[in-house]
Amino acid sequence: MMKQHTWVKRLKRQKQRQLMVLPGIIWLIVFCYIPIFWLVIAFKEYDITKSALEAPWVGLKYFKEFLSDERFYTMLKNTVGIGFYKLIVAFPIPIIFALFLNEIKGTKFKKFVQTASYLPHFIAWPILGGIILSWLGKTGIINHVMITLGLQDTPIYYIAKAEYFWRIAVISDVWKELGWNAIIYIAAIAGVNPVLYEAADIDGAGRFKKMWHITIQSIRPTIAILFILAVGNLLNGSNFEQIFVLRNNMNLDASEIVDLYIYNIGIGAGRFSYASAVSLLKAAASLILVLGANLVTKKLTKESIL
Repeated sequence: MMKQHTWVKRLKRQKQRQLMVLPGIIWLIVFCYIPIFWLVIAFKEYDITKSALEAPWVGLKYFKEFLSDERFYTMLKNTVGIGFYKLIVAFPIPIIFALFLNEIKGTKFKKFVQTASYLPHFIAWPILGGIILSWLGKTGIINHVMITLGLQDTPIYYIAKAEYFWRIAVISDVWKELGWNAIIYIAAIAGVNPVLYEAADIDGAGRFKKMWHITIQSIRPTIAILFILAVGNLLNGSNFEQIFVLRNNMNLDASEIVDLYIYNIGIGAGRFSYASAVSLLKAAASLILVLGANLVTKKLTKESIL
């Protein structure tokens, strides 16, 4: 009773902060928790004219249909391939960027570089995709540079070549999100105790030794946690908006991913039960990836999110 009384008093004392959190909680309930109920249609023959409760049960019919789909392995290869490519390339680059940004002494130049790196994040993929498509066209700047440098003889329509698509997806993603993804590492580096650097200066350590032995070691928990989240996001790494904008019929062999399939089969064809089954299967695989990455990271670094 005493504990409850104290809890109520604390709630009243923090009511302004509690009210600030309230919209976020409402958003979470409406858009994240209530839709969970509708996953039940993955196991039913759902008809949009009836309620989900009235629809007849079909068991694992749609899961089996997806796993036996002739495009399943192509979609899986592209989804995992682009996600894995981003994990090994796009994950460490913001860390390296934050480390080198921290070494810049000029405050104005440092702020300029940091601000400039954020800007692409605020440009929507439809606009950014248009810019990228114009650059990669036969008369685009990329062909002009490559021919000028003697790296190719004739113009190449890069976005129409399936063999280039994964690289285009990864490089454009790095360009868009580099500065934004580096924010949390820059914040972690700002929290490193300056006394450690002063002690290293006395011991005669250079910039790279301080970076390796102090900065990286100090932000290691942050890197470990973000790595676990990145592995869990492996199947979402092939960003839907990005791929939707950059894909075309000529690069379909490399650009057809699970999210696009869910969109086409659900919104396009109106097969909501089938789309829900594929989405649920993907969510379950992502959960397994998070748990696996968390287990490995915990054994190696003692850091964990669970």
